[in-house]
Amino acid sequence: MKVQLRNLPVLPTTVIGSYSMPGWLERLKTEYFFRRISRHELDEIQDAAVKAAIKDQEIAGIDIVTDGELRRDNMIDYFAERLPGVQIERTAKKFYYDFYDSAVRGKLPTASLGLVDDFRFLRECTERETKFCVTGPHSLIKRIRNEYYPTEEALALDIARVMNLELRELTKAGARFLQIDEPYYSGFPEDLSWGVKALNTMVDGVNAKIGLHICYGNRYGKPTWEGNYRYLFPTILEAQVDQLALEFGRRGEEDLELFREYSPPFELGLGVIDIKTHTVETPDMVAERIRKALEVIPAERLYINPDCGCLHLPRDIAFTKLRAMVEGTRLIRRELGA
Repeated sequence: MKVQLRNLPVLPTTVIGSYSMPGWLERLKTEYFFRRISRHELDEIQDAAVKAAIKDQEIAGIDIVTDGELRRDNMIDYFAERLPGVQIERTAKKFYYDFYDSAVRGKLPTASLGLVDDFRFLRECTERETKFCVTGPHSLIKRIRNEYYPTEEALALDIARVMNLELRELTKAGARFLQIDEPYYSGFPEDLSWGVKALNTMVDGVNAKIGLHICYGNRYGKPTWEGNYRYLFPTILEAQVDQLALEFGRRGEEDLELFREYSPPFELGLGVIDIKTHTVETPDMVAERIRKALEVIPAERLYINPDCGCLHLPRDIAFTKLRAMVEGTRLIRRELGA
């Protein structure tokens, strides 16, 4: 592990990235696309929403907070519109959550994506440890049309090259925990070997704790794919990361056996909250899921998080689920005498 996070309890709690998107923010983001409010007005609105999301996480008791990703329309466009050389057809987007029609028609130049400003805002709004999340190259190339590179792999590697420089800038700005999101691994398992190669290019030489989040999709709060995590092994063992953050709340603990079978060197970000249902887990349910994981993975290598982002949950449901996650984790800490 490149960087040790400070002042964390055993079984640190965190979120995967996104927090509940308020309905009023959805409407105002869409208003912006119709040019009914200015970019300055939207930025001020998003600043307020991010502050509220951070505060909710703090009140819920989360140890490692994010900015809630409330500046992002979705996990692709936030990066597509910043990546140098990606051409955007903005009129294709009628609702904030829609994807842009985006394409690459030439070799990607190297330039800043401007992510550091958003990270600094997060860092200035909390005294807790933070995590900043970045969509990985494999997922990006599945939504950005390739009209130049000979293969998807070639485009993914060049995106990884550009984003590597951005991750280095984030660490210079003080980022200590970076998470790469690659849900499209689950939809295209045949790409995994070069997907991991692109991932390693992206994080090469980045002096931060690197997490890798892999889920089965969360578009409109529904899974995009089904299956299990066996497809990841043994190829994922080549990933130059410190932690895998995976779904277990919705899907059960069966895939924990993969950690017993392969003994991967990674920490596990254990998904204990099903974000695809409005039913709120009890602290006892959370505690039991953690106990099951502790049969396979030692406490010092276990982080506790929801299965995926809370974007599509109503704010009261998301907050209550996080509170239950924290309270369930505290039950286990007491059992461990920690």
